[in-house]
Amino acid sequence: MSLAVRAVLPAVALPAAVLLLAGCGAGDGAQDSAGSSAADAVARAADRTEGLASLHYRVTGRFPERGRIADEGAVRREPLEARLTTVNLSGDEQGETELRLVGGVLYGSASDDMVEELGGRHWISYGPDEKFTTDSGLRMDVGSLRDQVGRNPAREAAFLADAEDVKRVGAEKVGGADTTHYAGTATVDELRASLEGLKDKAVREGRANSLDQYEKAGVDELTLDVWIDRDDHVKQFRTQGFGSHGALDLTFTFLDQDKPVTVRAPRAGDTADMRKPLEKRGS
Repeated sequence: MSLAVRAVLPAVALPAAVLLLAGCGAGDGAQDSAGSSAADAVARAADRTEGLASLHYRVTGRFPERGRIADEGAVRREPLEARLTTVNLSGDEQGETELRLVGGVLYGSASDDMVEELGGRHWISYGPDEKFTTDSGLRMDVGSLRDQVGRNPAREAAFLADAEDVKRVGAEKVGGADTTHYAGTATVDELRASLEGLKDKAVREGRANSLDQYEKAGVDELTLDVWIDRDDHVKQFRTQGFGSHGALDLTFTFLDQDKPVTVRAPRAGDTADMRKPLEKRGS
């Protein structure tokens, strides 16, 4: 199968690595423990959010080269299943695409102009491996796509805990929920240096993947905002920056937590396997 495969950019931008959240809820909610700093509160909340069994989130704003976006995703930790719908609202690549990760296999929806080339199929299977060779001999690496769809985006919020100027802004309402707002700034180089002290390999690699996406977009400094709810979970976070490829301004909102997430693989008859010869439908 000779196809020009298009990578589905992580709407979430960068896409992400760990979470940070801060502990105090607004109003009469939870308060920071004596002596704890804003960074401690964010890191504590991040850990709690990362530990969730499942979550559902929405991403809105602007990402370099993609323009305005409105994405939505859901992920379950064990066994890992996830889906990510990316919607480009402006630019040359307007439209909607979807990624699914089921049973360790990555699937991606085919663009309209590829469906005919795929014999009328609407989905592509990239298989269970990050790196593989297509039937036509093309070497592929879909590791970043697998990371994008399967990540807990709250890991992006975790970067705020490493900002030297992180501070508690105050109590605010987010989607009707009482939250505490924290903010700060950090360079991508500073955040990458902070990874050296992380012992957890998965966490370290996840955060590094997020930083890689920022660097590809030409962004070298981030303005970060995190809102923590009364349960010490990240309710929302915002990442802003500007790079050689345009403005970055993404807001991640968590819609629900620890609720059932079910992701189904596309029908076999409607899926083209990149690793195998393209068979005629019905054969």
